[in-house]
Amino acid sequence: MNDDLKNRILSGQTALGIELGSTRIKAVLIGEDGESIASGSHDWENSYVNQIWTYGLEAVWKGVQDSYRKMAEEVKTRYGVTLHNVGAIGFSGMMHGYMAFDQAGELLVPFRTWRNNITGQASEALSDSFHFHIPQRWSIAHLYQAVLNGEEHVGRIHYLTTLAGYIHWKLTGRKVLGVGEASGMFPIDMHTKTYNAGMVERFNALIAPKQYTWKLEDILPEVLVAGEQAGALTEEGAKLLDVTGELAAGIPFCPPEGDAGTGMVATNSVAPRTGNVSAGTSVFAMVVLEKELSRPYEEIDLVTTPSGSPVAMAHSNNCSSDLNAWVGLFDEFAKAMGLQANPDQLYGTLYNLALQGDPDGGGLLAYGYLSGEHMTHFEEGRPLFVRTPGSHFSLANFMRVHLFTAMGALKIGMDLLLKQESVQLDEILGHGGLFKTPVVGQKLMAGALAVPVSVMETAGEGGAWGIALLASYMNRKAKQETLEAYLGSKVFAGKAVSSISPDPKDVEGFEAFMQRYKQGLAIERAAVEHLKESTNP
Repeated sequence: MNDDLKNRILSGQTALGIELGSTRIKAVLIGEDGESIASGSHDWENSYVNQIWTYGLEAVWKGVQDSYRKMAEEVKTRYGVTLHNVGAIGFSGMMHGYMAFDQAGELLVPFRTWRNNITGQASEALSDSFHFHIPQRWSIAHLYQAVLNGEEHVGRIHYLTTLAGYIHWKLTGRKVLGVGEASGMFPIDMHTKTYNAGMVERFNALIAPKQYTWKLEDILPEVLVAGEQAGALTEEGAKLLDVTGELAAGIPFCPPEGDAGTGMVATNSVAPRTGNVSAGTSVFAMVVLEKELSRPYEEIDLVTTPSGSPVAMAHSNNCSSDLNAWVGLFDEFAKAMGLQANPDQLYGTLYNLALQGDPDGGGLLAYGYLSGEHMTHFEEGRPLFVRTPGSHFSLANFMRVHLFTAMGALKIGMDLLLKQESVQLDEILGHGGLFKTPVVGQKLMAGALAVPVSVMETAGEGGAWGIALLASYMNRKAKQETLEAYLGSKVFAGKAVSSISPDPKDVEGFEAFMQRYKQGLAIERAAVEHLKESTNP
């Protein structure tokens, strides 16, 4: 046993990060060098209730507590130490969405997640008013849609926040957000690092006829940048996080961030000309800009790094969910044949087959639209697979096309940045489940974007590690180093990186697939219009 590490745990020379992703909640405890000490995770799933994608608050806390408990148990098992103290804590979660609370702190309507494409009217109206693209996922779009819908609860709103902001508030009493997370609620002024004052005024003017008792600035969280302290764990918060009662109050918190910001940190992609692509349930690419774009794009979100630098974000609601469903079907077949394959073997075998397929996928076409897809203007989705009689229908092409289509909507947004805006990107760092199988996702993504794709040895650590790094950085801020310097010199120095440059055949093949993808959107539209949502459990 490493006595030095044990002593550092006992003395609180650590940082804890917990991130609530779409399908997993993960807790990671790190040392001052950024290395993971222990972790714990909890699986969960959203529910589709009354045409709303949501998670219940009970499920939120059950998952947070379970992931913390498993992490703390690992500390005790591996190091013989009961976790009483941590140097700093940070929380991260799925960005955007709508969590509105009344004066008593009660949730007014069920949590509306980023996955809901139900705010088209508000998104369009706000984008026109602000001359700034407001995506349907953003909290302000959800708020204004509720205004337009005449929803009774709007007049009783006392606080509006995100999932990460909600948990932070309950554990510390502070109503704050990191600037990266806040930039997914409402546009940020890149100079002041807080909400754009002119747009706040325009929003207040839009809702003035309603005569609500609040103005927008009254109900939004305070905005903080990376390195600032965002409160401390209260006595009540300590009992809420650690149900055993072992964890002490008073631990400082860094600003809560979104999964986009923690992805940037976890891949050391916070400096200009760097970017990262996170591919899992959804897929999004973040590109740190050297200058502003020439105009607003409906397909591109403008957000920030955790330090407040401008970032262009291309986001697709759908990525691997339908792909995972097909892998599950092949698993069922294998078991029916009396064969047993572990998940790594199953995914590895099927994914590697994709590399043997025709460059364009043999003329096959698929859409993994489990939910709506804003990039191609769908409020609902219908996963589908289609081919012509002359298509080259093989398992290799089938897998290749399903991996292609997981990146298809993202490609539309990235083409605007790389081709139309001529944004310079030296490389893009990949992380998330799509890159878990070595080489395959990385090689195909390089072909899709025509940019070198790198995967770090730390890529599997994910956003929980990223928010833990932000918590650790807050404790080092007295050293007056930038976040970029901290990551580059302290965390990522000497880390192994695997890079794959785009293969011209893959680039050409993906372009051919994208022509088919765009032409076939009419088929997806017909499926949405004529195939009603199943009510079967």
